Amino acid sequence: MNKKAIYTLLMLVCIVIFWLVDNFYTPASYTDPNKNTTKAPVAALLLPSSTTNEIVHHANFSLSYHEKHEQAEWVFYALTKEQLTYDDRERPYFIEDPKVRTKSADWRNYRGSGYDRGHLCPAGDRRFSEYAYNETFYTSNISPQNSEFNAGVWNDLEQQVRYWCKKYGDLYIMTGGVLEENLDAIGDEAVSVPNYFYKIVARNQGTSIKMVGFLFPNKPTDAPLQSFLVSVDEIERRTKIDFFEKLPDQEENTLESQIGDKDWKF
Repeated sequence: MNKKAIYTLLMLVCIVIFWLVDNFYTPASYTDPNKNTTKAPVAALLLPSSTTNEIVHHANFSLSYHEKHEQAEWVFYALTKEQLTYDDRERPYFIEDPKVRTKSADWRNYRGSGYDRGHLCPAGDRRFSEYAYNETFYTSNISPQNSEFNAGVWNDLEQQVRYWCKKYGDLYIMTGGVLEENLDAIGDEAVSVPNYFYKIVARNQGTSIKMVGFLFPNKPTDAPLQSFLVSVDEIERRTKIDFFEKLPDQEENTLESQIGDKDWKF
């Protein structure tokens, strides 16, 4: 066999190996070094619907992955007072989510894009254990965010949610980008860049549920958080997601039509 034939054969072998890795490789997952996973309480009645039927449950948050947009259409997690710690944690690498059937987007899609790898479930809400913190660095939990938006009003709302948790107790948070048609995209995998991000916060108060919703443009702003208050109905209209589908219809319709700012101290 001459050198040219050997070179061609080697190239073909490399191409096949690359294809196999790209299509069948399952990335490593973050593991708890102490084998002591802390599961956050999940209110099953509050889990949103999924437009993709690709729901993934991690120990400390759940998500619905949207393959077309290469990110979660929503992330759901609970936050308790006991979880509000300020432990120092070393930031791990972003890695693909091994539980996403179609594989979540590689973090390299964000490199050189001009957008932050914006957390949906904040790493700052999961400092109570190394495992919980590391889980937030699956790429299924990030979305392209304008850097000033991410460090500005989005961060302000994350801090506001922590304040509410200290004041009111257990909270349930649903958040994500508004995934619609004709969005700009970044990287080889065409990760969609949402024009808007939403967040819904809910809590139990006696026998009733209190909820509040926000909708932000993905750009810098100096406006106060209250400027972005919307009804859950409005977020559902934009996202096509049913956020409280398991609540009784009358209760769901009443709660979702309101802008519940009066129940939340800013």
